[in-house]
Amino acid sequence: MLRKKQPHLLSKLVPVHGDIILPGFGLRPSDMTLIANEVSVVFHSAATVKFDEPLKRSVEMNIIGTRRLVEVCHKMPLLVALIHVSTAYCNCDRDEVDEIVYPPPANPQKVIDALEWMDEDLVALITPKLLGNRPNTYTYTKALAENILVEECGSLPVAIIRPSIVTAAWKDPLPGWIDNFNGPSGLIVATGKGVLRSMLCQPCGTADLIPVDVVINLVISVAWYTATKRPNNIMVYHCTSGSQNRLTWGELESLIFPLVYAHPSKEVLRYPGGSFKSNRLRNEISVFFNHQVPAQILDFMARILGRKPNLGLERMVQLYSRLNRAVSCLEFFTTHEWTFHNSNAETLYEQLVGKDKKNFDFSIKSLNWPSYFEDYVLGTRKYLLKEDPSTLPAARKNLKRMYLYSQLTNILFLLGIWRLLMIRSNITRRLLWFFLSIAVRLYRLFPVSFI
Repeated sequence: MLRKKQPHLLSKLVPVHGDIILPGFGLRPSDMTLIANEVSVVFHSAATVKFDEPLKRSVEMNIIGTRRLVEVCHKMPLLVALIHVSTAYCNCDRDEVDEIVYPPPANPQKVIDALEWMDEDLVALITPKLLGNRPNTYTYTKALAENILVEECGSLPVAIIRPSIVTAAWKDPLPGWIDNFNGPSGLIVATGKGVLRSMLCQPCGTADLIPVDVVINLVISVAWYTATKRPNNIMVYHCTSGSQNRLTWGELESLIFPLVYAHPSKEVLRYPGGSFKSNRLRNEISVFFNHQVPAQILDFMARILGRKPNLGLERMVQLYSRLNRAVSCLEFFTTHEWTFHNSNAETLYEQLVGKDKKNFDFSIKSLNWPSYFEDYVLGTRKYLLKEDPSTLPAARKNLKRMYLYSQLTNILFLLGIWRLLMIRSNITRRLLWFFLSIAVRLYRLFPVSFI
């Protein structure tokens, strides 16, 4: 869009080569000089966001990387704003979170020093103890990074943004735009493909989702406020939806399934189905019968049909293994609830006037969740799966065919069980053939255009 509407702005971009895990970001002296002489606003969002990242790498990128950024910023005399993007869940050990920097779960420097001499096996062994009440290395290191920022920023003009679960664009650059499978995006795709059929959550719990363009608008607005108002202390801003436009996980479920039926992917493994579960045992049973058993059956069928390894259906067990790991990483956030206070963000919003309030709108009070998720589902289809909107009619026809196949498969499966259990009964045998004949007649009633 930028190339089409304002191509001259691209001439202002000056790319430099660097690496967050290297001292001074590995910048060449000439690039460092250029940055020091020209840059006045810094947005720091570089981090590993993988929940299951090994602690040593997460510390290197999220904590030491933040320290290196501060060191670079101290060399920038023109700096008027350093905006650090953290996460609302860095304090997930608290039920109620204010817009302040809390004491860290450990001394960041002691953690860094300890990990320097430990090998990977030893680090993996002590990681659960270090994390404490936090579910993963991401939230843990993000909390320590905020403390590094506070302790080492000195007189730098710093502000912290804490977004919750970042999702597809609401308005800009295009409704539904998304470029990664993280979080809900991957779940929507897996649900639409018929792969994800069960996950653990609290239906009445808050699904604190925030569109990516809302986060960007707040980041820009905070940079403006920090540069022009020069607050005396480090301001923290929560970018969350729970207190402004609450959505529950149960409501999310009721929105997603009709939408993946209305806007299906052109390649569906199984007819979409299943549900969120609030009971862990029920969820584990459902995962076993709806994920693991079908994966084993499909892999077995692939071998019988002579499929080559790592092709087509042969990968189903591995696919479900990855899916189950990804879903389990999200369970902490779908089964817990937090109250994020956002008075600083609301006060800042009132500071915007005229076109600024329209162009940099970060209030989601007017967001309509049903229409937003329709754009979201279409966005995952277009931008992630690379499926052209023109393929929708064919995809809907294919989904109807998959529905018919799934119903026939269920009937045959139940009749097969019945036959195995009661094959010696003449009455049962007659009933079996009766229902089979009914199924065949129903199949013949469907018009060719339907299947």
